[in-house]
Amino acid sequence: MVATGNPGDHRPMSVFVWVMIGVAIWHACVLVPDRFYGGIVGAFLAAVGGALATGYLLPEPGIPPHNPPGIGEALWQIPGSIAALVAAYVYGVRHERRSAPEDAR
Repeated sequence: MVATGNPGDHRPMSVFVWVMIGVAIWHACVLVPDRFYGGIVGAFLAAVGGALATGYLLPEPGIPPHNPPGIGEALWQIPGSIAALVAAYVYGVRHERRSAPEDAR
């Protein structure tokens, strides 16, 4: 069956792909110690937020009109999701060190 309609009618499909890439990257968080700011939920929000941000901004701002989304729509989210996870981890480690008692440092 051939899809009918305008190419822009299925724009949310690209956003769905962005979220799923962020969730897939988030699953790797079980392999590192839980030092993310906000715990595992904070890591989830960072991964999905980073994927959404880079998906929208790269390679050009906006939601691509292609349906089904191409491989390009699935690759731009990987560096954004990983960068957001690294930022949440680094911030979580710093926050943990600052809030620790003086004699525990």
